[in-house]
Amino acid sequence: MLETPAVVSWYLGGARTSVPLGGASVVAVLVGRDGDEVRCHVMEAERLIAEEGITDATAVDWMQPLVPEEWRRNPRIRSEEQLESELRIVRSSLTEIEADRYRTLGAEVAAALTTVAAATRPGDTERSVAGDLADNLFSLGAEPVVLLVAGASRVGYRHPLPTAAALGERAMLVVGARRHGLIVNLTRWVQFSGSEHPGESGIRTVEADVLDATVPGAAIADVFAVLLASYAANGFPDEWRHHHQGGPTGYLGRDPKVTLSTTGVIAERQAFAWNPSAQGVKVEDTVLATSAGIELLTRDPAWPTVEVAGRPRPLTMHL
Repeated sequence: MLETPAVVSWYLGGARTSVPLGGASVVAVLVGRDGDEVRCHVMEAERLIAEEGITDATAVDWMQPLVPEEWRRNPRIRSEEQLESELRIVRSSLTEIEADRYRTLGAEVAAALTTVAAATRPGDTERSVAGDLADNLFSLGAEPVVLLVAGASRVGYRHPLPTAAALGERAMLVVGARRHGLIVNLTRWVQFSGSEHPGESGIRTVEADVLDATVPGAAIADVFAVLLASYAANGFPDEWRHHHQGGPTGYLGRDPKVTLSTTGVIAERQAFAWNPSAQGVKVEDTVLATSAGIELLTRDPAWPTVEVAGRPRPLTMHL
């Protein structure tokens, strides 16, 4: 029995399964050996069939629960919670169709972020920049999942929800965007005066080490250990404790956020978004782990870069 937005979207090939962004799924699926039963409330049925690739759905009166009690009471029906680990393993290795969708989305969102960032000025407010980002994402047919903007007065916050503060001399822009159910995550910096933050080079090295370790067949716990060792080696021994470090991504922003207790092995063509950070610095992109190496999904050739461990990594854009 599937009923959460991300898992239902994955199972239904990227269908949009929430009406309030971030809300509950408006679709539930009973998966069976002899066929599936897709249920939705009556006001959703026509749109889902016409626009979301769902060929058949049982329309339920809007006053009734989407998931019937008999499903929940039936001991033969397993819930998502009961199958959480198994479902995560199944969706971790992307199909070619999913990978192609991801490549296109990553390139388009990265270009949109470049466009917005290049047009920013010190007097712009964080909220106005977030609005420009949202406008560009919706124009791509993507939904903003995360929009964070920090001006110079707020770059110390790890999750800077936009405010009326002006950008000032330096700003961080963070985007999470979803299309066809898949989510790309990336962070960029702009600067209007002054020199590079002294921690930027070191945090890029931390990222390079974790990307080098992100290979199919590697235990995620071992990759996390590499990340922590690199923090210490590059002068940031405790910074990993102040913000999550990212991890696998896909139909969830992080699937899951990697911790000291995370288990599992990296799959071929599994998406990752690591996000090493320290006070005032952060680097983040969405990548695919493949046997041929790391594939950067959220790269825009127009953004200034520096080569780190053989990969073009984003610099701060000086305006």
